[in-house]
Amino acid sequence: NPCGEVPLLPYESCNLGSVNLARFLGPDGIDWEALRAVVEMAVRFLDDVIDVSRYPIRELETAARESRKVGLGIMGLAEVLAALGIPYDSDEAVRLGRRVARELRMAARRASVELAAERGPFPLFAESVFAAKGMPPLRNAQLTAIAPTGTISLIAGTTSGIEPMFALAYARRVLGRRLVQVNPLFERIARERGFYSDELVAELARTGSARTHPGLPPDVRRAFVTAMEIAPEWHLRMQAAIQREV
Repeated sequence: NPCGEVPLLPYESCNLGSVNLARFLGPDGIDWEALRAVVEMAVRFLDDVIDVSRYPIRELETAARESRKVGLGIMGLAEVLAALGIPYDSDEAVRLGRRVARELRMAARRASVELAAERGPFPLFAESVFAAKGMPPLRNAQLTAIAPTGTISLIAGTTSGIEPMFALAYARRVLGRRLVQVNPLFERIARERGFYSDELVAELARTGSARTHPGLPPDVRRAFVTAMEIAPEWHLRMQAAIQREV
């Protein structure tokens, strides 16, 4: 679709996908090998989308096929940080965020180089900055993007994009009904450690916050920080660290 997550030339399309980081958590942290493998597969998947799509006008098809831009990103970063006990507003979190983005970039580029060898580079490669720099041929003029993943992260049951948690519990109003939703990771830890209660959920739904809640363990209060509790500079530091790799 002609969205705004990536820079587009006239008639180009935005072809996005996101990897759920939370699915790569193991007992020793992130399974980097598995993450790289899925990123490489996802690039191939998005590249195929360009060929199997039906375009409403010829100009859209021509533009998409000439540059073959894709935008692979991530979701679930805040969930991963909380699961590892790392506060979002910390240097450790920023370092991990940048490493995730670096692994994403490197694996995506590796897949695009392999695809170019198999199927040919994107047709405008010879006119690109990559060719001017003497880089190996790429199948795709663009590979990564950080999108909000608002709806798909809800479907996947994780946190959106690279954003901090919106709230640990909150009420959604759907068709006149009030539905209280609790962060799945927080609920699981609360039940496992024995401090889950309906009263706690009601309080969190009212405030959305755990950092100042006196009834929660200190490590939980540190790890489960929400967006409104984080100073603006930490939002910017995380964005800046990841943007360097996108």
